[in-house]
Amino acid sequence: MSSFPVLNVGYSNVVFVSKILSILQADSAGAKRLRTEAKSSSKLVDATGGRKTRSVLILETGHILLSAIRPESLSKRLETGDNNIGREEEEEE
Repeated sequence: MSSFPVLNVGYSNVVFVSKILSILQADSAGAKRLRTEAKSSSKLVDATGGRKTRSVLILETGHILLSAIRPESLSKRLETGDNNIGREEEEEE
């Protein structure tokens, strides 16, 4: 049985690590433009759980995924394989 590494993007939402192309700051101009285009083409996935969007993940399928976890925490989770890094961000209201 093979194992597929996943990244917890917050609030029990996960994405396959192999599908992630890029992680961007949500407030950058490029990320805002991608978000608008993805919404109009029905390729926007909101995994924020109603919280403020802090990062935007670009997936190889062309989907744009929104996360309430900071890009720094997501990249640490990727580097270490520990999906608990930045867990306190999920507990904030």
